[in-house]
Amino acid sequence: MRALVAERRRGAVDDMLVLVEHPAVVTVGVQGDDGAAVQSGLPVVPVERGGHATYHGPGQLVGYPIVDLSVRGQDVRRFVHELQELVARTVQPFGIVAGPLKGQPGVWVDGRRKIASIGVAVEHWVTFHGFALNVDPDLAAFARFRPCGLDGTVMTSMARELGRPVSVGEVRPHVVAAWESVFAGGPARPSRPLGLPSA
Repeated sequence: MRALVAERRRGAVDDMLVLVEHPAVVTVGVQGDDGAAVQSGLPVVPVERGGHATYHGPGQLVGYPIVDLSVRGQDVRRFVHELQELVARTVQPFGIVAGPLKGQPGVWVDGRRKIASIGVAVEHWVTFHGFALNVDPDLAAFARFRPCGLDGTVMTSMARELGRPVSVGEVRPHVVAAWESVFAGGPARPSRPLGLPSA
């Protein structure tokens, strides 16, 4: 990821989205956590992104957007909103309505259940880190600490919302389509107002 960021800064590559699944791990952002991440019994890795601790593991699709914001208005807040829109557009074809929740990071369903975490870092106006969409991970892992400072029971997944197994392979093309619709051709103009009621 660092090498790609350097190449994007030099203009050697275009904006891109790297999609991966991680082995079970807790990453801790620059805001830290309450120490419970270590007590989770999972490997803990400090990272440069914003936010607190969160879980990554099989069944979760993690997207690392390498984007040059110097040609997109140098607006980090808008970039985060665009990532929220990307996730919302990804899950929409599955019949899941999701979006931001005022005052809380990530992407939420019905303003009560968190389906994706977002944490970014920006260096010389090039972004790295990104979003983690819960497709069908082990949600019990979130209950072993406080993800993003929240009670782990708020976390949900596409599989839980749909009541059936969902594979990462099934979702990946929808992420790619959403990436192209939101980020291709300059700053995105959301297809609907961002945000969901909190109740």
